[in-house]
Amino acid sequence: MSKKLSHKEKKQLKKQSKYQQELSALSGGQGTDELENFTVSQSSKASSKRSTVDDNSVDIKVENFSLSAKGVELFHNANLQIASGRRYGLVGPNGHGKTTLLRHIATRALAIPSSIDLLYCEQEVEASDDSAVNIVLSADKNRVKLLKECSKLERDESGDNQLRLTEVYDELKSIEADAAEPRARRILAGLGFTTIYIPNAVIWLDNYLQTWKKTLLVVSHDQSFLNNICTDIIHLDMKKLFYYKGNFTLFKKMYVQKRKELTKEYELQEKQIREMKSQGMSKEKAERQHSHKALKEQARKRVQKDDDDEPKELLEKPREYIVKFRFPNPPYLPPPVLGLHDVTFGYPGGKVLLEKVNFGLDMESRVALVGPNGIGKSTFLNLLKGELTPNKGELRKSPRLRIGKFDQHSGEHLFPDDTPCEYLMKLFNLPYEKSRRQLGMFGLPSYAHTIPIRDLSGGQKARVALAELTLNNPDILILDEPTNNLDIESIDALAEAIKNYQGGVILVSHDERLIRETDCELWALEKKNIRKFNGDFDDYREKLLTSLGEAMVYNPSVAAEQDDDEDYED
Repeated sequence: MSKKLSHKEKKQLKKQSKYQQELSALSGGQGTDELENFTVSQSSKASSKRSTVDDNSVDIKVENFSLSAKGVELFHNANLQIASGRRYGLVGPNGHGKTTLLRHIATRALAIPSSIDLLYCEQEVEASDDSAVNIVLSADKNRVKLLKECSKLERDESGDNQLRLTEVYDELKSIEADAAEPRARRILAGLGFTTIYIPNAVIWLDNYLQTWKKTLLVVSHDQSFLNNICTDIIHLDMKKLFYYKGNFTLFKKMYVQKRKELTKEYELQEKQIREMKSQGMSKEKAERQHSHKALKEQARKRVQKDDDDEPKELLEKPREYIVKFRFPNPPYLPPPVLGLHDVTFGYPGGKVLLEKVNFGLDMESRVALVGPNGIGKSTFLNLLKGELTPNKGELRKSPRLRIGKFDQHSGEHLFPDDTPCEYLMKLFNLPYEKSRRQLGMFGLPSYAHTIPIRDLSGGQKARVALAELTLNNPDILILDEPTNNLDIESIDALAEAIKNYQGGVILVSHDERLIRETDCELWALEKKNIRKFNGDFDDYREKLLTSLGEAMVYNPSVAAEQDDDEDYED
């Protein structure tokens, strides 16, 4: 006879079942085919307006749409409003449907005016044998179409299509088709496709988008990036889209006030429902009556039009998403703690990446390693960790030193068949409850503690890896792009944990705010060596953008050789 489950156990199983359902819905492949897993609908009132969408409109307005993934509702009666020329940042916790919304917009699964051209940039793209320039040029579908038609018409020796050919020439001229390739090459230069002395790609993209004249909708967890480029923030919360004017910092201030208002409205709603129930009404009848009356009155107070006869939705209890990380403080180690002495390194058959490098860390170090993509920052960190052996020189470290390394691939070493709880219990001989407390401290939802690791998202695996790292009680933290799988709230928590940590830290990150918040010294990896940068992140940003401008205007190879030695310490 099977053992009867307790209420707590039943609740846990229900959570796990819901999680598996959500995971199944959201783990499909990318692209148009993935949309087969989703269902989009609109309310009857909104649907009647769908057929009257102005195909000449420059704005996007989709009212009261709902979006489900294999039965799991991601959006419920949400409103999408995108005004032409505005730059929107779409924010919200991981796994709530931000990328799904972008894909539905890009594939026009939602009612998008046909006059609006859409360009969707995925997080990752498939490899191709075509050149980078041709890949960029092919993104302009209209230009490609016109060039193909132009070529076909030019081959028509009869001359019957001369009028159309003239029209095509005019259209190509109007879109400045001849200037497309130089523009593409400038974009690629900014992204690091020229000489090695090209700025960090995120800094370039940030600067480029600040003057973007078209409409932009971007998902990013980099708060500085959102602050610099966004004119508006769209917050995905409670299956709705909430709109705020201004950048991300202004949104955070306004959101605090908004949450207070929502909490007050929810408490009023619950009080009125309790009063109705005390008068003998059933819960269902009380909620239905409140939907008709109380919420309608609240809507009027918020100066919202409400002239339909449909009952309004009950407010959900606002849930605050809070994440807190903590790294245990290690015992003090006297310097020298960790360093490279006269190190030269290059991979077999490849060029030398580092030459005669001298660098050291102690327990008070806070270092952010900056430099162009592909120049060897991760290689440098692997040498410090001892995962690579120098061709010349040596790694020197304290005999009592414990190093904790975390990178964007840290979740890949986890045992896929174990649950996160089992993984930590086996690795550190932990009791069940302590294992779960450790996972909870790093923001892993309780229902995911007992799910096989192979079924976790990238962000959830990262949290398990962070929990493991702290249990190793490191003296020095080596962090290589630690924010890639973390949402904004978790990045804030990581910054706070680093600030409170009493061991040494060296990190590589594209997240400008993480570098600023942790008060890191900037060390630049350039020309096969590493030097401390004299200045803060603003100075470094200005220097890189200036260098990029020179590289585009003049000979890139000459600009690459320019080196303002006063900006660095030997």
